[in-house]
Amino acid sequence: MKKLFSILIISIFLYSCNKNRIEYKPIGYFSSKYTLKTGAPRQSILKPNTKGIIILDTIYVKALFELDEFEYIWVIADFNQENGWETTVTPPESHHKYGLFATRSPRRPNPIGLSLMKMDSIIGNKIYVSGVDLFDKTPILDIKPFLPSVDYVHSEKNIFAEKYLGHHDEDFITDSLVKEFILGEKYTYGK
Repeated sequence: MKKLFSILIISIFLYSCNKNRIEYKPIGYFSSKYTLKTGAPRQSILKPNTKGIIILDTIYVKALFELDEFEYIWVIADFNQENGWETTVTPPESHHKYGLFATRSPRRPNPIGLSLMKMDSIIGNKIYVSGVDLFDKTPILDIKPFLPSVDYVHSEKNIFAEKYLGHHDEDFITDSLVKEFILGEKYTYGK
């Protein structure tokens, strides 16, 4: 009886561990000239002439059917270069600390990125895009079409908050910003 009870407890424990587990697998990767050494645009839409390629595993080619009917797509990526996270951050060019979730810092508990990119063309398993902000070899988790009827809302409060926080003061993440905001290294300004 004691052995049966032990097996039951272990089974319940293992079931609860698997029940809470979330696992994602990349569907492909991003290809661009941007690396940790070169830096990258802070937000995809800020540098519309930047180029990149989403290279999907070939098993997903049929999943691209009719995607070329759209001009803009959401690209969901895994920030695999991130090194930890903190509850508060100081955005680039800001002199204030904010809660992590009030920023777009890439260093997050679940390092998932969301980029709005212009789709230039699709050839086979490759999606050629403009207005990029991802590093070369970034794993791609998902792609969804941008739908203006549901993906946009005009909010005066958000516009004011964005200006107050200064989220877009710098268009490009440079070497020092890569070290601080992606790798988590402390940087002393002016030295």
